[in-house]
Amino acid sequence: MYAKSLASSFGDQTSIRRSRPLTEDQIRSVAPSIFAEEKHDSRSKRYTCIPTIEVLEGLKKQGFEPFMVCQSRTRDDERRGHAKHMIRMRHASKIDAVEANEIILLNSHDGTSSYQMLAGVYRAVCSNGMVWGDTKNDIRVRHSGNILDNVIEGAFTVLKDFEQVDAQRLNFKGLTLNPGEQMAFSKSALALKYDTDLQPAPITETQLLRAHRSEDSGTDLWTTLNKVQENLIRGGLRGRSATGKRMTTREVTSIDQSVKLNRALWVLAEEMKKLKV
Repeated sequence: MYAKSLASSFGDQTSIRRSRPLTEDQIRSVAPSIFAEEKHDSRSKRYTCIPTIEVLEGLKKQGFEPFMVCQSRTRDDERRGHAKHMIRMRHASKIDAVEANEIILLNSHDGTSSYQMLAGVYRAVCSNGMVWGDTKNDIRVRHSGNILDNVIEGAFTVLKDFEQVDAQRLNFKGLTLNPGEQMAFSKSALALKYDTDLQPAPITETQLLRAHRSEDSGTDLWTTLNKVQENLIRGGLRGRSATGKRMTTREVTSIDQSVKLNRALWVLAEEMKKLKV
């Protein structure tokens, strides 16, 4: 996973991550929809708009601070103030932790997303988080009824998942993969992003296993997962298209695609663990 310490505008969203809790001004500069006080005009009367900032403040009272936010870009200027956004929060006691669990909150005020909460893992060495589990672990809260209390309750449900996250992470670290198993994991990861049944992937399994720092030189499942995740999400790998043209892989910047790929990689690691034990 890789560092992204400065605010950056790319593909379809704006994002910022810091090593310290984000200020309100920093959040507003890249994700104004978090502060939306009214729903988008396309929503019905049954739609209840609770500004995400109120949920954020509620979670802060429970000791959680925002360290990363991003917002999807839209060509419709009227939707920019209501667009889908994501916040990654971790407990204040884990600010300096090498590895820390995070609550991932997704929402919008234009109908593109309900309040959704996931469990995530942050790794300080590369400052990029992954997402844990399968869709059964989603906490979703519709925009109706007592939203604020329901979201806070959902956050505590996610906290219960952290025990399983910690256990899985230790299991991954305790499993050493031989070269063939690493290649098999990398090959399966390529198939998650590229439809390799129709045409070859533009990059190779070996490229996904390339380490960018000494901390990633290990051969355990956790390290392998991190190397593959970073190279797939970050992009920047040189390869060849289906027509043989030289190309460079793009960074995954879409909120939905990033969450989907991260979760699929975690599930893939869980399946590898089953084969090893």
